[in-house]
Amino acid sequence: MTKTTTTGIKSNAVFWISLFVFFCAAIYVLRSVLLPFVAGIVIGYLLNPLAARLEKKGINRTLATVLVMLLVIVIAVPAFILLINMIDSQVSTFISAVPSYVSSLVKKFEPILIKLQEDFPSLQADRIKDYLRSNMSNNLKLFGSLLKSLVSGGMAIINLISLLLITPVVAFYMLRDWDNFIAKIRGLLPRKYKKTIELQAKEIDHTLAGFIRGQVSVCIILGSYYAIGLHLCGLDLGLMVGFLAGLISFIPYVGSISGFLMSMALAVAQFNTWGPFVAVIAVFLIGQFLEGNFLTPKLVGENVGLHPVWVMFALLAGGVLLGFLGLMIAVPVAAVIGVLIRHAIENYKNSSLYLQ
Repeated sequence: MTKTTTTGIKSNAVFWISLFVFFCAAIYVLRSVLLPFVAGIVIGYLLNPLAARLEKKGINRTLATVLVMLLVIVIAVPAFILLINMIDSQVSTFISAVPSYVSSLVKKFEPILIKLQEDFPSLQADRIKDYLRSNMSNNLKLFGSLLKSLVSGGMAIINLISLLLITPVVAFYMLRDWDNFIAKIRGLLPRKYKKTIELQAKEIDHTLAGFIRGQVSVCIILGSYYAIGLHLCGLDLGLMVGFLAGLISFIPYVGSISGFLMSMALAVAQFNTWGPFVAVIAVFLIGQFLEGNFLTPKLVGENVGLHPVWVMFALLAGGVLLGFLGLMIAVPVAAVIGVLIRHAIENYKNSSLYLQ
């Protein structure tokens, strides 16, 4: 290898490393304003197959984009309004039922307190009961008020111009000009490595398509199922808890476990018979069975190349570093890193360093 070649390789390495560092630094510095743009890009990516399908049928790309965006607005806006009204109604019902919950919990804990007083005579059971009654009531009311303020505060945040106006505009232009963006990016690829990069990009796209588009469908189906199931069980806040459990099911095991624990805690406070407890447990067992045996294999696929532990680490790291923006880009970044690592391992196994 000549000195000129070595110098060129080092220069290329310095250029790409510097570009990567600059890109990461820019994202970190601009993280507070990037959310609507990233959301728009994600929406454009998710809706691109539908627009492409309309385009193949002879519809102009701009008209196809307009039709797709109108369809999303017609479905999403009423659903969002219905969801906010549902949460507000459920939280109001929960706050009004707090005193009865507290009385029920105190009665259920009373045998335990009596047993403790028998074993430890110095304990004052009446004072403990009064403490539980007053503090649990205050804490539950505080929890309910916090939920209600989050609903109203969430509406205020969502009504911000940056999220209400910029995101749809970015999504529209990304969806309309998606093919042009891809073509321009291809034109900037280094010619020597163009085929390799395109091959890796296709694998990344396959991974993202299998995981994100499929996981969105799984979350919506599971959220609807859990919400309806818990509501039929008679659980207060069942609609909200079930829907939230479904929405965070993209984090492996976290959605089902957190939803189950919240549902059981509410069931303990609300019910005095075993029937509702069994029904709540059955709802989550059936949900896990459907997710593991039908929804995830059919909609997500088992060969997307994203291990559950890797997904959980990516989401945790993204949330810590960049907040909600980090949660949005965690899975795509994890998919890119996963594909690059797999190709790096393949190259390593074909290299003299491994073979010798």
